[in-house]
Amino acid sequence: MLGYLILLFTLIPVIELALLIKIGQYIGISWTLGVVIFTGVAGAYLAKMQGLITLRRIQEDVNQGRMPADKLLDGVLILCSGILLLTPGFITDIIGFMGLLPLTRDLFKRWLKRKIEDMISRGEGIRITSFKGHR
Repeated sequence: MLGYLILLFTLIPVIELALLIKIGQYIGISWTLGVVIFTGVAGAYLAKMQGLITLRRIQEDVNQGRMPADKLLDGVLILCSGILLLTPGFITDIIGFMGLLPLTRDLFKRWLKRKIEDMISRGEGIRITSFKGHR
């Protein structure tokens, strides 16, 4: 898990920065900044719209007495996608947009379900060992 966090918070930003510099050299800094700003704004709007649609579907399931597990996963993926789209960079933007599109979000959802099922079958779970300052 620590390896994934190191990768997430060090290697990905370095790659994103190098890519932004390279693209900035190719298309110019103003166009690069424009694309970054546009994807952030468009991503926030799309995440909000997809999130509201998913929230309505969750409410419908709950009102009909069904567990909205599938839609809750959609909500988590939409939230993560929105965060990725607000993060400056082209790689995170591509992954973020993929998470907002229902077709590719379903691929992510299937992968996530398999990971959760594997954890359950191995008897693993999320373990919180301590909260400093929390009693």
